[in-house]
Amino acid sequence: MFLPVIMTSHLAMTPGRIYRTRDLRAFSANPSRWAKRLVKQGLLRQPHHGLYYVPLQSRFGPVGPTEDELLHAFLGTDDYLITGPYVWNALGLGTTQLFAVTLVYNRERTGQVRLGGLPFWFRRVRFPKNPPAEWYVVDLLHNERWMGEDTSRLDEHLGYALRVGRLDRARLREMALEYARPAVRERLMRVLAASASAA
Repeated sequence: MFLPVIMTSHLAMTPGRIYRTRDLRAFSANPSRWAKRLVKQGLLRQPHHGLYYVPLQSRFGPVGPTEDELLHAFLGTDDYLITGPYVWNALGLGTTQLFAVTLVYNRERTGQVRLGGLPFWFRRVRFPKNPPAEWYVVDLLHNERWMGEDTSRLDEHLGYALRVGRLDRARLREMALEYARPAVRERLMRVLAASASAA
């Protein structure tokens, strides 16, 4: 008697969409118990406590939600920023390090959490809505100690990028003044001054 109700409600759920426990009230008067039963049956997956989804089916098997879908559901907002070595390395400043965890800046949470089996490191950090490359330079310098590689030539590479126009001097100054911690701000001002005189 109960199984057809589960199946009918389950089929009404959109595959790939993440549901919070409170969203499941549309399907059951006792959403937590109902969801646990569906998880045991393999019809729902639980990437984190209080989050559920119906896997999308591909020719290679079930597919989970995207990283952005997981983060949006977990944080309850789109106001976050994914950053880390894959962005910093793309700046062309000589870094090649990779992290085994995804770094997520947001306004509310801090700490490490696993979502869908993936590790995320949440930090409350101020960031612009659409960060330019120059903001990521500031971000890189703030996180330099976590890089686990020799960064002794970072200032030299940054000066070169400024001289050849790969980075915008005025925008870097603006990002430094607004977002950099004092020691990083001073360092960037020295690099800006040195690269201007060498140009």
